[in-house]
Amino acid sequence: MSESELIYLLALQRIPNIGDVTAKKLVHHFGSAKAIFETKKSKIMAVEGIGERTAALLDFSSYEREVMQELEFINTADIKVKYFQDNDYPQRLKHCIDAPILLFEKGTIDLQQKKIISIVGTRKATTHGTAFCEQLIEDLAPLNPVIVSGFAYGIDICAHKAALANNLQTIGCMAHGLNQIYPKAHKKYEKEVLKNGGFISDFRSDKTFDRKNFLKRNRIIAGLSEATIVIESAEKGGSLVTADIANSYNREVFALPGRPTDILSKGCNELIKHQKAQMITSATDLIFYLGWELEPQQPKQTQLFVELSPEEEKVLSQLKDLGKTELDVLALACQMPTFEITTYLLNLELNGSSFLKECNKPKLEFYQISKDVNKPTN
Repeated sequence: MSESELIYLLALQRIPNIGDVTAKKLVHHFGSAKAIFETKKSKIMAVEGIGERTAALLDFSSYEREVMQELEFINTADIKVKYFQDNDYPQRLKHCIDAPILLFEKGTIDLQQKKIISIVGTRKATTHGTAFCEQLIEDLAPLNPVIVSGFAYGIDICAHKAALANNLQTIGCMAHGLNQIYPKAHKKYEKEVLKNGGFISDFRSDKTFDRKNFLKRNRIIAGLSEATIVIESAEKGGSLVTADIANSYNREVFALPGRPTDILSKGCNELIKHQKAQMITSATDLIFYLGWELEPQQPKQTQLFVELSPEEEKVLSQLKDLGKTELDVLALACQMPTFEITTYLLNLELNGSSFLKECNKPKLEFYQISKDVNKPTN
């Protein structure tokens, strides 16, 4: 994306009644943001959903001064701008119909080929909720996921802090421009987050904190990630909205269950009850449902020579003579109880299949096992 195109995109972003869906439709139709402003109003009105009133607002000169101020802020504050048609635009978010046409980033964000999860919850988190959040992220740390949240009080900031404590990349999705931090109490975490992640927003710098922006911000939290996890929520709340958005994007949603009497578990329990979320009680649940796997470990060298007990040597010797046989027959030949034979066989398996391969016979398969396996043979 050239700077010239960015200027017109910033102007397009300011047009009243033109949201991200309509803006992307116009760009697809005319080829670029610049072309939109240079096209006759009659042709713009021919696009479905664009009326005369909206077409009349597409006057670049009306927004030029504000756009140039925004461009100066972007350049001086080292803001990265991601355009929805660019290859470096977050891939999961790109597939969301209402994804921002422009996304502003600040920090050291890397979302390419990463496991990304969003963690949201109440601003009045309990010790149980924060403890679960911290343990969950600690247990997931070996998989090196990116932790996304809203940088708000409660579960949000707990998730960010836990990610930093485990040296994981974390991203705060903000409901205002990136020239500020809200809440101000979390300003102290800004530098650390910027070093190991950063902040994302689709709000320009002149957009200050406004509660109504939270709902718009939540679509980015849900859209960036593979799964959204709700840790504690009352019967109503922004976390449940984020869960609904994630469901609409066909993303996985998980919720921490709680007692029916707990006010801050009602929202999570409802999500689970109405099958809007999978129940999560540990990191294992998430890993299983998402099909995640740990990084393959370096193979260990097989021990070539293992010292056997006299009993194991006796069993192995009989196996060489008998080959594939029944458990009772092997026990009788070794003059041992069958329950001891099974123990020695297990040890041989754990020590390595090379012992059984010495027989130059197929691996043992016992098709018939005595019903009285715990009784010693005569």
